[in-house]
Amino acid sequence: MSGATTYLELSQEGGGAHKFYEVTVDGTAVAVRYGRIGSAGQAQSSTFPTEAKARAAAAKKIGEKVRKGYAPAVQGQRTARSVTRRQVTSAPSTARAVAPVLWRFRTGSSAFGIHIAEDRCWVGNQSGDVHALGHGGEVLAHYRLPDGVKCLVADDFWIYAGCDDGAVYDLSSKLPFAAYEIASDVDIFWLDIREGILDVSDRDGGLTVIDHEDEHQWSRRSTGSNAWMVRRDEHAVYHGHTDGVTAYAPDGSGELWHTRTTGAVLFGWQEDHSVYAGTGRRVVQRLAKATGAVEATYACDSAVYSCATAPGGRYVFAGDSASSVYCFAADGTRLWKLGTGGGSALSMQYLDERLYMVTTDGSLVCVDAGEAAIAAARSGTVPVPLDIKSAAAVPTYTPATTVTATTSAVGTGIVVECVQESGRVRVHAVSPDHDPAWNVQFPRRIRQPGARYVVDALSPASGGFYRVRGEIRRLV
Repeated sequence: MSGATTYLELSQEGGGAHKFYEVTVDGTAVAVRYGRIGSAGQAQSSTFPTEAKARAAAAKKIGEKVRKGYAPAVQGQRTARSVTRRQVTSAPSTARAVAPVLWRFRTGSSAFGIHIAEDRCWVGNQSGDVHALGHGGEVLAHYRLPDGVKCLVADDFWIYAGCDDGAVYDLSSKLPFAAYEIASDVDIFWLDIREGILDVSDRDGGLTVIDHEDEHQWSRRSTGSNAWMVRRDEHAVYHGHTDGVTAYAPDGSGELWHTRTTGAVLFGWQEDHSVYAGTGRRVVQRLAKATGAVEATYACDSAVYSCATAPGGRYVFAGDSASSVYCFAADGTRLWKLGTGGGSALSMQYLDERLYMVTTDGSLVCVDAGEAAIAAARSGTVPVPLDIKSAAAVPTYTPATTVTATTSAVGTGIVVECVQESGRVRVHAVSPDHDPAWNVQFPRRIRQPGARYVVDALSPASGGFYRVRGEIRRLV
């Protein structure tokens, strides 16, 4: 019947699935909307030669979902996923001088997400805005995501934004897409990623590990809660929470060590041989990755919200709840303390004698951390910060809600195909010069068995799979 809508939901207790699927038939048109319960979801539409064929196609789609466990439901009865927005306070700095801020970009709301690459500075805020800037402060691009950004993480070339809607968006192309979707019973606090393996720490002190196929690998529950730290290398996953830091084997086979820190962990950083935990008891502690032994303690004057290091841990930086930023020598000697000039630093990163911070007032701040600039600042001489504005011409990119159709792949990119393997839909490259045995990291939301897609390019990842570069189009 024209105008008929079927609404289904799949919500599993403790299992993570918390999704809806809606099909509407209107004459010869079939509209599909799907996503996480409580969200607007994504939409696709198709047109068929006759109303009968449209109804048949809709019935097939509904049947497929019912066989996977979806059931009829009333929209709005189930609520969206649990989300904890980090509650922070920020007092005025007690430092006698202000840091030498070179430039400041105000994002519009409180920001936690930061990643500083060789070519770009990335910042994401709780309104779902992600901006990419040059190192001189010029705004290069704006991404608008569906929910607040918890953090930004990088894996080689690829940049990912973890959001409060439970999705982790790939921002490496002009059109973001959800590369990972976190189970609805996981209240995300922080993320890390390495060779396509995503590590998620949460409010309950849980650690969830997901592979590049967006499939659950393993999970653990640490002794503490409020896990604001997760870092990963080839040897372990380092999980920081209210009871300290716990290191787990990367394959999930067991706990390697546990160290109680001085206070609950509020932030974490890592170097090759050490991890750094900023705590609510006013310290940063350096722990040996091999044993968990405390190697050094860096004493601040207020609760530590963020920390970072110069390469090799030569300098250790910390931002506290009283709008101050500190620098320490590797052995714990405090070298300087300065005011941020704009709220408390919620996250930070150091690169090439510059310290980049995102603050409680929603600013991305670039500080000159060179010795001469710091010496001048301590004596009261600082530059006038450049206040960066976003130009109207800067493009804004949003996640695609539909996939553009194309009738030909000739000269337009690489063809990939969705295939059914052991009850799961995998994606493989079918174009020449690509290994057909390698899986392709591909948005689960648009995978359909037998469907073919065209992507601009595929790049091999060190984990033995391909990542998508560029736009995704449905081959029809």
